Amino acid sequence: MKLIVQVGILFGICWASQWVEQLLPFTMPASIIGMVMLLGLLALGIVRTEHIREKSDFLLGNLPFFFVPATVSMMNYADVLKSNLAALAVICVVSTVVTFAATVWAVRLTVRLSQRRKP
Repeated sequence: MKLIVQVGILFGICWASQWVEQLLPFTMPASIIGMVMLLGLLALGIVRTEHIREKSDFLLGNLPFFFVPATVSMMNYADVLKSNLAALAVICVVSTVVTFAATVWAVRLTVRLSQRRKP
């Protein structure tokens, strides 16, 4: 019963995020909306980590499995990928560097803010 409730919470948030996506006047993926909604529910204490821990651990543990269909689908477009290889390489390198920089900035900010709170 506990797992059914956990799945229900996660799927309920997923369903609600798809509904919100339809209402928004601009384009935003439902998956991003769902993550923001889940973060908000966790921050407000409406959903506690115990409510979704087992099912989310299962999903995270099997995450590579969910990427297999996408990777196999990319094989159908090998010629397109080869013709744009340089552009894709630049995009990957730049986005990786930007992601690393944003992560470093966020960690430093978090450390600074947590040090201010200490007496």
